Amino acid sequence: MSAETERAIPGTHDHMFLGADHEQAERRTWAVIVLCGIMMLLEIAGGALFGSIALVADGLHMSTHAGALLLAALAYSYARKHAHDPRFTFGTGKLGDLAGFTSAVVLALIALLIGYEAVMRLIHPQAIRFEEAIPIACVGLAVNLVSAWLLSGGDHHHHHHGHGHGHEEEHRVKTGKGHFLLSVFEDNHPPVFRLRAVDGRLRVSPAEVNITTVRPDGAREVFLFEDHGTYLQSTSEIPEPHAFVAHVAVGSHVYPVTFMEDDHSHEEAHRDNNMRAAIVHVIADAAVSVLVIAGLFLGWCFGWVWTDALAGIVGACVIANWSYGLIRDTGAVLLDMTSDVQTETIIRRRIEEDGDQLMDLHLWRLGPGHLAVILSVRTEFERQASYYHSKLNGLRSLSHVTVEVQK
Repeated sequence: MSAETERAIPGTHDHMFLGADHEQAERRTWAVIVLCGIMMLLEIAGGALFGSIALVADGLHMSTHAGALLLAALAYSYARKHAHDPRFTFGTGKLGDLAGFTSAVVLALIALLIGYEAVMRLIHPQAIRFEEAIPIACVGLAVNLVSAWLLSGGDHHHHHHGHGHGHEEEHRVKTGKGHFLLSVFEDNHPPVFRLRAVDGRLRVSPAEVNITTVRPDGAREVFLFEDHGTYLQSTSEIPEPHAFVAHVAVGSHVYPVTFMEDDHSHEEAHRDNNMRAAIVHVIADAAVSVLVIAGLFLGWCFGWVWTDALAGIVGACVIANWSYGLIRDTGAVLLDMTSDVQTETIIRRRIEEDGDQLMDLHLWRLGPGHLAVILSVRTEFERQASYYHSKLNGLRSLSHVTVEVQK
């Protein structure tokens, strides 16, 4: 038995696995820290002065999420400064997930604190100066909404799905007239099929080739081709999503090829959990602010002092729920759980489609938009590791690929 191991993607030797929007997200986080810090002081002082436990709780929670935002900003800064540090074997891309996990734990503790204080206020009600407390809570809500808008601007930026990504999913098609590579090409171009010969010599004319796509809902569409010199290209654009079975007709024979919507649509692979944790902190504050305003308004109108405490209890439950989701997702990344089942399925299908056997597969996340994979393939053919690397071309999230070949 022999083995060969190599990296598939040029340029991954520096282990730079940061998100595409890393520096912009860092700047936005620092800006929101300043904004929230000012509001934090105002809410705590106003709540203490006017006797609103919900307002004080909102201010205290804002102080903790200001701390969480500081943690997020420091994580961004440290990851950027040490991105090329050789001591980090797989880079610093997962530092954001560590910061997100820590923020989620802080959220859970704050939920417990708010819930405890609210229950104590139900047992021992206190007088509240509603007229003074309500305006401050409204200002707090406005600050939270502005903060969420600033932060989510960076998060949404690197989740967009434009056609300028250069995404190209390639499949090898063995026909009686040669071996071809079929791809969905969309590099600054509307998505189209491209068919080219593996050896560079086209032995078919456009009149001999057509493709019929069959989608999961049964919809069919026929694509004709035109000659572009070194390759054939479909004359019409491929509608989204690119998930279908393409029946490739070459002469009198038909060859089915399965296309799946690849990693450019996989939210989990590209999600920045550090920014997500920061946004959850801000949105949690906004939700608590809404409850605070509702509780204070009802207490002011009807004299129901208990509504202020009830708002705190409901807010604690909401925050605890969001905290659980963050802990679950960031913990999965830190423990190297497979975060992209669809990419794993595509890898398995591509490796085994030519009769080889995938003996072992490890897929894990290195950072936002970056996945690593280790493959062990058993083959009866004279194939090198580079052959399997080429079969994974088009999966842009694969930033570090290691292949072991067992002959």
